Amino acid sequence: MNALSTRIALLMLASLAMAGCSRHAAPAPHPLAHRPAEAAVAVRSDSAPVAAERATGMTEESETAEIPVGLSPIAAAVAATTPSNATPIPSHWQAERNYMTLVPAQPTTVDPSKVEVVEVFWYGCGHCFHLDPALEEWRKKGKAPYVEFVRVPVMWNGITRAHARLYYTMKALAKLEQLHARTFNEIHVNGNFLADGDPVTTERLQRAFLKQNGVSDADFDRVYRSFSVESDLQTAENLTRRYQVAGVPFIVVNGKYTADVGTAGGEAQLIELINDLAASEHRH
Repeated sequence: MNALSTRIALLMLASLAMAGCSRHAAPAPHPLAHRPAEAAVAVRSDSAPVAAERATGMTEESETAEIPVGLSPIAAAVAATTPSNATPIPSHWQAERNYMTLVPAQPTTVDPSKVEVVEVFWYGCGHCFHLDPALEEWRKKGKAPYVEFVRVPVMWNGITRAHARLYYTMKALAKLEQLHARTFNEIHVNGNFLADGDPVTTERLQRAFLKQNGVSDADFDRVYRSFSVESDLQTAENLTRRYQVAGVPFIVVNGKYTADVGTAGGEAQLIELINDLAASEHRH
C-alpha cells in the first residue's frame, strides 16, 4: 500500500470512528475487517432504525410522543423485589425511556457489597472520546464509595478487537492510568488510528505507540498475545453479546439497568442517572 492509499484508508477509519458509534447501530466495519453477523443486535424492540430517524429528522431527544410514563411491567417486578432499605430511583427518571431494564439481568464481577458500573466503549468512537473526561472526573472524585467502575471495550469486528487488544495490553502492563486518556487523544487529536485491517500493521502501530510511552519491546512481546489478554478479549466479546450492545458509549449498572447519553438527556444527566441507579442497587 503506497503512502496515498494509506492516508485515504486512515481518513476513512477516522470518519467511521466519528460517525459510527451511535446508539442504534454498531459502527460500520473497516473495509478489510470482518464483522460477525450476530454482533449487530437490537438494544430494545422500540428502537427506530437509523434510516427512519434520518428520514423524519427525529432524534432520541425529540422522541416524546406515545412514550409510556412510569414503570414497565419488568421494571415494576424488579422494584417489587428490591429490598426496602435500598434508595428508590427518583421519579423523574422514566423506566424504558431514560434507562432500560436488561433482560435477563447479568451477573456482576465485583464484590457483592459493591455496585458495579460498566462502561462499554471503543477507542475509535468520537462519542466515547467526548464522554471520557466526564467519566474520569466522576470515577476519581464523584462516584460513591460503594460503586466499582469497570470498563469493557466493545467487540464488534476486527477493528474494535484490535483496539480492545491494545486496552487489555495496557491493563496487563499496569499502564491504563497513564495511557487510557492518551490513547483517545492519539486517535482523535493526533490522527493516529492505532489499528488497521492488516494485523501486522496494527501491531506495528500499537507497538510504536506504547514504545513512545515507555513500554519496551520485551514487555510488549510478553503481554500482547498472552493468555491473560486473550482471556480478557473473550470476556469482552461475551459481555458485548450479553449486554446486547448496539452502540457505544453504553452504561450497565449492576448488570440490571442500561443507559447512555441519549436516553439520559446529556452527559451531565447521564452521570446523575448513574448515581441514582447505583444508589437504588446499594444495600445499606
